[in-house]
Amino acid sequence: MTRRFFPQPYPCRALFAMACSLGLAWPIFAQQTSSTPRVIIPSAARPSAPSTRIAPTPIASVERTLYPWKLHITSTAFWIGEQPTQNNPVPNDDSSWDTNWVENYGGYDDPDPLKRVASHSSGDFRPKHFVPKLNPFYVALPYNDKHRSGYRPEASKVIPWFNRVPKHGNRSTLKGRWLQVYSNNRSCYAQWEDVGPFEVDDWRYVFGNSRPVNTQNQGAGIDISPAVRDYLGIANSHKVHWRFVEESQVPYGPWKKYGYVAKNETSMPNLDAQQRYFEYLKRVRDEQFRRKTKTQLENGQ
Repeated sequence: MTRRFFPQPYPCRALFAMACSLGLAWPIFAQQTSSTPRVIIPSAARPSAPSTRIAPTPIASVERTLYPWKLHITSTAFWIGEQPTQNNPVPNDDSSWDTNWVENYGGYDDPDPLKRVASHSSGDFRPKHFVPKLNPFYVALPYNDKHRSGYRPEASKVIPWFNRVPKHGNRSTLKGRWLQVYSNNRSCYAQWEDVGPFEVDDWRYVFGNSRPVNTQNQGAGIDISPAVRDYLGIANSHKVHWRFVEESQVPYGPWKKYGYVAKNETSMPNLDAQQRYFEYLKRVRDEQFRRKTKTQLENGQ
C-alpha cells in the first residue's frame, strides 16, 4: 500500500479540501484535468514472494489508503447468466462466491446494448427488462482467497485487508471489494464479485507488480460487467487502468444506485446518501449543458 501526495496550486487545494469535507474521493476531480490517472511509482521493488510479517493497519490510516494502479490491463466483458462459449468455457449462472448469482441479481444481465439502459444524465446503467437486486457494476479478477480446505495459504500474507475484515463462516475476504476502473477519460467504480478471467491464483498480479499470467483473450486481466463497459464507453478487449479503493473513498454515483448496502446501514432509507446521489446527477447534467453550450458557441449557433 502506498500513500501519495501531490503539491497543487491553490484552486486544487481548495477542491481537495471540499472533497474531503463532503466525503468524496479525490480521483473524481483529478480525472477532469488529466487523460491518465495519477500514478505513484514505488521507490523500491516489492518482494516477489509474500512477506511472512503482517503489520496491523491503524483504522485512521485505512481511510487514507491509496492502492497502486494496474496499468494498461486488457479488459473483457462478462455478465451474470452468460453461457459457455469457446472463449468462456465456464457459465456464469453462479459465481465463485454465490451459488445463486442469477436469482440473487434478479435475472439475466443481457449485454446487448439494445436491451440495456445506459444514461449518464439519469445515472441509470442496467438491463431494461428488470431492476437489478445487486450492484450491476461488478468485475472479476484472477484470484480466489478460498480453497477446498479453507483459505489459500498465501491469502493472509498477500491480501492487504485480510487481517482487518470479519471472516464469518470462513467466507471470502474479496467479495464486494471496491475497485476504481479508469479508461476513455472516465473513472468508474465497481465491486469484485467473481474470479477470472481464466486464472484463480494469480496473486502476484492482483496484489503485486507482475503482469497477468493469462495469455488468452490478448492477456486479459480483468472482466468487467456491461454496466462498467457502458459507463466507460469502451469495447471488448479495451485497455484499462484499475486499482483497489476503500469503501469510504467511493463517490456517490450509478454504482450505488442498485443493490448497494453500505457498512452499518439498516433497511431504512439513507437520506443523506440519496441527497448526495441527486447532487451527483445535478453535476453531470450541468456539465453536459456546459459542454453543449460551448460547442454551440464555437460553431456559431
